[in-house]
Amino acid sequence: MSIKSFAARIFAKRIQKKVAKWANHPIETQEKIFKELIAGAKDTIFGVDHDFKNIQTYEDFAQRIPVRDYEALRPYVDKVVAGEPDVLWKGKPLYFAKTSGTTSGAKYIPITKESMPSHIEAARNAILLYIAETGNSSFVNGKMIFLQGSPEMHEKNGIKLGRLSGIVAHYVPSYLQRNRLPSWETNCIEDWEQKVDAIVEETIDEDMTVISGIPSWVQMYFEKLQARTGKKVGDIFKNFNLFIYGGVNYEPYRAKFENLIGRSVDSIELYPASEGFFAFQDSQKEQGMLLQLDAGIFYEFIEADTFFDEHPKRMTIKDVKIGVNYVMIVSTNAGLWAYNVGDTVQFVATRPYRVVVSGRIKHFISAFGEHVIGKEVEQAMKEATEGTAIRINEFTVAPQINPEEGLPYHEWFIEFENEPSDMEDFINRMDASMQEQNSYYFDLIQGKILRKLVVTKVKKDGFNNYMKNKGKLGGQNKIPRLSNDRNIADELQPFI
Repeated sequence: MSIKSFAARIFAKRIQKKVAKWANHPIETQEKIFKELIAGAKDTIFGVDHDFKNIQTYEDFAQRIPVRDYEALRPYVDKVVAGEPDVLWKGKPLYFAKTSGTTSGAKYIPITKESMPSHIEAARNAILLYIAETGNSSFVNGKMIFLQGSPEMHEKNGIKLGRLSGIVAHYVPSYLQRNRLPSWETNCIEDWEQKVDAIVEETIDEDMTVISGIPSWVQMYFEKLQARTGKKVGDIFKNFNLFIYGGVNYEPYRAKFENLIGRSVDSIELYPASEGFFAFQDSQKEQGMLLQLDAGIFYEFIEADTFFDEHPKRMTIKDVKIGVNYVMIVSTNAGLWAYNVGDTVQFVATRPYRVVVSGRIKHFISAFGEHVIGKEVEQAMKEATEGTAIRINEFTVAPQINPEEGLPYHEWFIEFENEPSDMEDFINRMDASMQEQNSYYFDLIQGKILRKLVVTKVKKDGFNNYMKNKGKLGGQNKIPRLSNDRNIADELQPFI
């Protein structure tokens, strides 16, 4: 065992104890964070406008601060972007994480000196807790690759802005720099296909042990490696044994990945966002990701089924229940207050608090009141492909309300790597899974309001070409699993 590997194990045990300390006292930890946030922002413009000085309890907070999305918070954000200090948080932010919004154009999410460390430490801790649990630390001696956006930054009124993954790239610890790929120059390539080609060139002869990124874009990297060498990725990188991912559920990609790699490898799921690093997988034995309760973020939850009611009930972690679909609301030391991130989560454990991401509150199908969410379609795909030779590259689902003939249905647009030998059986298994998971969908099928789902095949590389046409190939971009309209379905037609 190398000195570096041995030191990693010692450090991992220390971090494991530190994490356990707050994870085992969740309510007290969140109460502490809540008080720190209110005290830290009481003299800001937002704090004065919302009477922070008189907030003593969570009930006081919920009465004074309504739930907002980016558009509703934008009047304050615009002041921050204009260079005004002490607006949402004390002083000025260190960075803006620039993201693309659907209704608001570019979104500028502030990152402050207080919030920046949590973006770095959570990813680090995820790896260290993996080491502490498994004892596997040999990978620290090899090369690691992080498929991410360009680290190049721009300035807006004296504040640096860039993509979150690019901002984080500036904070890679010095002890990892020599192991880290790709090079700075390659990371700065904007064209995603050119970038992946350059990454293949840089990594093909290296001892890659850790590979990280959004599964759909890592898949492109793997396919290019295989096309170049004619070998499985696991044969090219014999010591590759850890895949770290976030952004989308890995399960729909797992069979394809294992085929590309030639074997199974351990994986760690992360839940990073521009608004904060919310959770990470802390155990290979337990389901879900550990909610980051000690990271300058105060969490609230609203049941997804009631979210669009006039006065939906807000709650803290002490009142959540396992298996319920919640919209996650955050207040942070970057100056976001009762902010709707847009994600829905379900708790799979409360000792400690672990979550799975179930979808997006705007990404669902409920054309007939069925309330289908991303987690359900991903589970149906998993059940229909498990133990078979079927491999899926990508998929998305949309309702067909006005078919040319017959009853309405849910249309699944699927790009197959290996098609089912019996398509009808494949469809029946997915539909049966959907009916079992979603009682509303079951009632609509049984009541002959909907007919069983329909599969529409997408051409090889069809989804990548669609994303390329949209100017969203690579980086943090991903295909929504669900749409409640036909916009994506219609735009996919050239690739059917």
